[in-house]
Amino acid sequence: MSAIGELEPVRGGPLFRPLSAEDEEQQPDEIESLCMSCYRNGVTRLLLTKIPFFKEIIVSSFTCGSCAWSNTEIQSVGRIQEQGVRYTLAATARQDMNREVVKTDCATARIPELDFEIPAFSQKGALTTIEGIIDRAVAGLEQDQPVRRAADKDVAGKIDEFIGKLKQLKEVDSSFTFIIDDPSGNSFVENPRAPQKDDALVVTHYRRTAQQDAMLGLEVEETDENPADSVEDLRNEVLQFNTNCPECNAPANTNMKLVQIPHFKEVIIMATNCEACGHRTNEVKSGGAIEPLGTRITLRVTDPSDMTRDLLKSETCSVEIPELEFELGMGALGGKFTTLEGLLKDIRNLIVKNPFTLGDSSTPSRVEKLQEFGRKVYQIMEGHMEAHFILDDPAGNSYLQNVYAPEEDPELKVEHYERTFAQNEDLGLNDMRTEGYETGLTSER
Repeated sequence: MSAIGELEPVRGGPLFRPLSAEDEEQQPDEIESLCMSCYRNGVTRLLLTKIPFFKEIIVSSFTCGSCAWSNTEIQSVGRIQEQGVRYTLAATARQDMNREVVKTDCATARIPELDFEIPAFSQKGALTTIEGIIDRAVAGLEQDQPVRRAADKDVAGKIDEFIGKLKQLKEVDSSFTFIIDDPSGNSFVENPRAPQKDDALVVTHYRRTAQQDAMLGLEVEETDENPADSVEDLRNEVLQFNTNCPECNAPANTNMKLVQIPHFKEVIIMATNCEACGHRTNEVKSGGAIEPLGTRITLRVTDPSDMTRDLLKSETCSVEIPELEFELGMGALGGKFTTLEGLLKDIRNLIVKNPFTLGDSSTPSRVEKLQEFGRKVYQIMEGHMEAHFILDDPAGNSYLQNVYAPEEDPELKVEHYERTFAQNEDLGLNDMRTEGYETGLTSER
């Protein structure tokens, strides 16, 4: 039984409110529900809230006063991201077991060394740690062991042996690989070295297959319109369509416009402005195809005027600032058409306000490290610190303004390079075949 559709925003505010101990109005809703253990009535408590990196969630807790059975789970109600995400962690130390993990119900968890996999939709979504995921798997395997020992001792013995291997993983006596693969793009694995790059953690964003879209309930609409006619229409008007605010989930409008960037190419800019909570967001998509070569743009920031340079960062572009030992992987922050100052502000907010390094779970050393990072970013923005700003886009769809155009910019270096096999794999190009297809046209003699 669900009463989510009957819930109303508190005093005209958002339905999903940020989780805060100071918010006295944020109270769970209680619903009388059937206990699946004793089939008597119990109480389900629902809390509609949102946590960073997990979007909006419903935290539910059931307790039965008759048989004392209880159950808790998390359901994600946030929007499905445009790309799936895969986190690959090489666990080498006991501290890796404490990494916080957001695992949605459609995510798959794997440990290749043990040939172990938790399939999608076999568990409810959870905010936990790597150790918690292993403990949860152990508990699930141990649950039916008494029945297995009575029915088949050999099978029960093999499962006991496997459970022992899982428990041994938590001691990290030898390294192993932990993989979270989420087609919805809403899972997350903590980087304890933020804002520095974590060499042990590889984050890969990928395009979903048709099967994964179907699994998530997504449907691609087919159209018979001429693409050339559609693009021509986009050049002359601003399109508007209905959507929901990514912050408060209230109805909002998104504007879309095809824009020509001087000395570059056409891009599609989408902007959303929520009248309910005031949240604004903009996103940029490349209007063209993937370029034959990747592009690496390096700018030496020497003057505060560099902060006004226009910048286009596509979804496939990574950002690096060597002086700060900082690297932002592709897919983070999405596509943006802004200025260099605007992107640095977004990076600073993303790192300094990282919720996994704030609150009760944070340590003074980690907080100080993040605050020092924020101060250095501010020094670069004010022109008190020289730095190199690097945009690396394997798809070749990113851009940084040359203020001397059409002349050469002495502080700007643009390099074109051949993509690696791994980069082509991330872009979905290795399995793409465009040769050997019949056009269906025959020549007349």
